[in-house]
Amino acid sequence: MPAPNIPVLSPADVARFGPNPGPAFAANLAAVNARIAAACERSGRARDDVRLLPVTKTVPAQVLRLAHGVGITDFAENKLQEARDKLAELGDLAIRWSIVGHLQTNKVKYLVRFASEFHALDSIRLAEELNRRLELENRDLDVFVQVNTSNEDSKYGLPPDALLPFVERLADFPRLKPQGLMTLALFSADPARVRPCFRLLADLRERALGIHPGLTRLSMGMSGDYEIAIEEGADIVRVGQAIFGPRPTSDAHYWPGAPG
Repeated sequence: MPAPNIPVLSPADVARFGPNPGPAFAANLAAVNARIAAACERSGRARDDVRLLPVTKTVPAQVLRLAHGVGITDFAENKLQEARDKLAELGDLAIRWSIVGHLQTNKVKYLVRFASEFHALDSIRLAEELNRRLELENRDLDVFVQVNTSNEDSKYGLPPDALLPFVERLADFPRLKPQGLMTLALFSADPARVRPCFRLLADLRERALGIHPGLTRLSMGMSGDYEIAIEEGADIVRVGQAIFGPRPTSDAHYWPGAPG
C-alpha cells in the first residue's frame, strides 16, 4: 500500500517520469536555476532579477503533487481546460496558477476564478471580456501583453506595430493590471535567429513604458532558449521540459509555429 499522501502513479506515469519522479524534478530544478544564475552573471544581472515560471502542461495532476512536494508551487498551463482539471484535483495545495497560452473569450469566465496571471493578452475584445468578468468576481488580474516578434502567421500575439496603440487602450480596463510584455521566439536551435525576437520585445518594452509605466517586465524564453532570453533582458522565463522532461505531444500542439 502507498504511504499516506503519496499519489499512486499509473503505468504510463512511471514509464514517462519514473517510479519516484520527485527527486528528479528537484535535481532538474536545481540545474535550471544554476543555468539561470550563470546567464544572469554573464549579463551583469542579479539572480533575483529573473523569475522561473515552471510550465506544467501535460504533467498529470498526481505527478504534480510530487513536484509540489519538492517546492514547485508556481504552475503555468497553456490550455485552460487542462488547468481547470488539475485545479479540481489539487485544490488542497497552495499553488499559484498562471495561464500562458491563447485564450478564447468564451473561457474567460473560468480563468478569472482562479488564475493569478495571464501571459497572452492580445486583443481588445479579450481585454474587454476579462475586465467585465473580473468586475463580476470583484478581483484584479496581472496580465502580460503578447507580441508576435517572429512575424509568423501561425503564432498568436499582436504585431509589433500594433502594440503601442493597444497599450494606449489599457487604461480602459481597470481590472487588468499590466505587468509587461510576452513573446515566443522563433523555434530554432540557431541563437542568431532567436535572439532578435527577444531584442525586439525589449525595445518595444522601452517604448511601451512611455505610455503605461506598469509594463516593466519581459516574459520570454522557454526550455530551449531561456538563457538567451535572460541575456536579452527576460524577467520571467517559462520553463517546462527542462524540469519535467520531454512531453508525449509535439510542441506544435501547444505552441503554434513549433516543429511537429
